[in-house]
Amino acid sequence: MVSRAKAISLIGAPTDIGAGSRGASMGPEALRVAGLPQALIGRGLDVVDRGNLVGPLNPWQPPHDGYRHFAEVLAWNRTLMEAELAELATGRVPILLGGDHCLAIGSISAVARHCREQGRKLRVLWLDAHADFNTAEITPSGNIHGMPVACLCGHGPRELTELGGKAPALAADEVRQIGIRSVDPNEKRLVHDVGLEIYDMRYIDEVGMRRVMEEALDGLDGDSHLHVSFDVDFLDPSIAPAVGTTVPGGPSYREAQLCMEMIADTGRVASLDIMELNPALDEHNRTAELVVDLVESLFGKSTLMRA
Repeated sequence: MVSRAKAISLIGAPTDIGAGSRGASMGPEALRVAGLPQALIGRGLDVVDRGNLVGPLNPWQPPHDGYRHFAEVLAWNRTLMEAELAELATGRVPILLGGDHCLAIGSISAVARHCREQGRKLRVLWLDAHADFNTAEITPSGNIHGMPVACLCGHGPRELTELGGKAPALAADEVRQIGIRSVDPNEKRLVHDVGLEIYDMRYIDEVGMRRVMEEALDGLDGDSHLHVSFDVDFLDPSIAPAVGTTVPGGPSYREAQLCMEMIADTGRVASLDIMELNPALDEHNRTAELVVDLVESLFGKSTLMRA
């Protein structure tokens, strides 16, 4: 089975409000320049580009009570959640063009609320170098792009944990994290305490990407909504340098392609985040072009010779 998604809505969120470096705000345009809309149309999909959302500018201030730019992060995520809910209500597949990964709070809160209202099961694949499970008490930086999974699982300020009307938005067993290789010490303890299912790079090295994806996708059925939250730093920086938080030792091109192809084979992709692309750090937009290539695979393009 390949992806049954037919109607795609692109939603740009040009902000680096939750990040520790500037530049992810240019990610949506870099993806457009790299040909993302045309690539998806070439897959036979009905693609509508909704343009960019508008939110507060980045004030570039130090943390306050453990958070940087809390009010601005909240405003962006509220706006994004409403935009994604509108697309989901009409049966379209929203693709978020980030922007930094704090925006996943709004994106996944929308998806979780939609699934509750429709009585569907939710599975979130978190493709990332980082667990993103920090809180105000343990964060080394106050940057909220390091906190979205914690907030979605109910560990964080009420304004964010209850954004979609219910806290937690996610149960830990609805999340599968893949590619993890950088976790802060206190964050590691919290991740273990909540029982988050993590396929880190050592496990990928030991058993291979095929087995990892078989395990991460196990249990999906016709009643499942599959959400993919794809942080570009999931990829090894040798092939994807355009992120503000590079961590060596990530998946290779072929490992990433296999990951995307096996997700596509489920036919369950119903929403997608593309996060943390920072074209200010790129080389002739090659990271954006690689991301477009991988997203094509996520929606059914195969590099394998199969009937």
